[in-house]
Amino acid sequence: MKFRLLIMLFGTACTFGVLIFNLYKIQITEGNTYLAKAESQYNASGTLEPRRGSIYFLDKYDNKIPAVLNRSYPIIFAVPIEVEDVEKAASVLSEIFSISKATLVKKLSKPKDQYELIETRVLDQQLEVIQTANLPGIYLSSQESRFYPFATLASQVLGFVGENAEDGVLKGRYGLESEYDDQLRGERGQSSLEDQIKPRHGNDLELTIDRNIQARSEEILKKIVDQFDAEGGSVIVQDPKTGKILALANNPTFDPNAFASFPVQNFLNPAVQNIYEPGSVFKVITMASGIDSGAITPQTTYVDTGTLSLNGRTIANWDKKAYGKISMTEVIENSVNTGAAFAVKATGRDTFYRYLQQFGFGKPTNIGLPGEVSGSLRTLEEDTKDINFATASFGQGVSVTPIQLIAAMSAIGNKGVLMQPYLLESNEPRIIRRVIKEETAKLVSQMMVSAVNKAEVAHIPGYKVAGKTGTAQVPARGGYSEELIHTFAGYVPVSDPQFTILFKLDKPDKRLLAGATVVPAFRELAQFILNYYTIPPDSLSQETIDNP
Repeated sequence: MKFRLLIMLFGTACTFGVLIFNLYKIQITEGNTYLAKAESQYNASGTLEPRRGSIYFLDKYDNKIPAVLNRSYPIIFAVPIEVEDVEKAASVLSEIFSISKATLVKKLSKPKDQYELIETRVLDQQLEVIQTANLPGIYLSSQESRFYPFATLASQVLGFVGENAEDGVLKGRYGLESEYDDQLRGERGQSSLEDQIKPRHGNDLELTIDRNIQARSEEILKKIVDQFDAEGGSVIVQDPKTGKILALANNPTFDPNAFASFPVQNFLNPAVQNIYEPGSVFKVITMASGIDSGAITPQTTYVDTGTLSLNGRTIANWDKKAYGKISMTEVIENSVNTGAAFAVKATGRDTFYRYLQQFGFGKPTNIGLPGEVSGSLRTLEEDTKDINFATASFGQGVSVTPIQLIAAMSAIGNKGVLMQPYLLESNEPRIIRRVIKEETAKLVSQMMVSAVNKAEVAHIPGYKVAGKTGTAQVPARGGYSEELIHTFAGYVPVSDPQFTILFKLDKPDKRLLAGATVVPAFRELAQFILNYYTIPPDSLSQETIDNP
């Protein structure tokens, strides 16, 4: 009996000894291994990762339309401490994913690394090869990644999410994904053997961009880029009363779902990151400055001889004509270069320069997109010769961005008040300043309406349209090339402007002027928006009534 009791005690002691040994082994000897496995599982499952905020377009009813979402994709990750043969694993993975072997060896050789992401959005055929290879320490899981349901739509506005080259961390690149990365990303959770802190998910963004206007803008822009063999272009639609951007499109574009397949230059946003000399569309700003200062009126006249010589250089009209005695309204109607130069001389150099600053030229608009540039008035600051101010009067020698130009045009349509351009629906409309008097804005609008009616191309039956073209030469070393940039900017209806549109076409067929390219595009888009918003006519004539 006593012997049997001793055997039982001995057996119990051995059992407890084994349990204690295993407990010691798990917690002390191999604690880091199990912790690494646990954290790898957390990482792979996305438990610790915050959900990135979504981005939404709106429509005219303020319905939210998903522009950027999160979708689950297959991923391959490694637990380096479990990789038995680093060289073999790196060789196999390198062939499957086109990642350099040296990069993979560096990732898989980190002795204290608990988790290494190898590849996201893994293809089915890649998954099959990985499973067949049966590599210890290499695992398959899933992870939420960005998905752009409309592919190329507003891609330069949205940007994309990609790995940081320095640390491999996913972050917003270009566009709103970059500008608001902190808000969208949220905060990562933490885990240990004792505790787990849940992640803080990112915030959503609602944009002022109307999905339908954006889509139509891109369709029309692509059509004229292709039709006129242009290098590219931009189109912006803005509410002049609030400053909100209803559409902002560029061409060429890219698909954020497959950004690696496109050249880097396609990621940039020319509407805010490219400057150009605007050409004759700038004459509207010149007239607004002169009229508001009291130096001229729409009826002020001068005698045009077709050319003007200043500081050893000669300015000629674009059509080589001499118009004789004409008014400032006729200068806008016929886009007379020498007439714009006359207006600036009457206004005065300092006054003209001050108005350009008031309109927002020379400074970024702070629209809320990364990399915005400011344009330049440097020629008027560093060399105050008469010739520089004369050429600036018709948009030569000064540079602007499309977003600056549409903001300035919208200010005229908004009774002389410059509004802050913005893209987030959560922003409130903000007045920057009054640029010109309300009466001046009304007079300049009438001059623009007269120009549209005379040219007829932008005319829309039943509506008063205010607009101005610009056909500008592209600067080259020591002068100007034969390449052109076409611009048209205008607003509708003039009695109560609901939207401003700017079209810009880069280097189209050299034989054409803006009246044949961007003006018809403006009219097509304007008609679409008028119908879309069911905006009533403000200029009913008998012809319109008989032929609606």
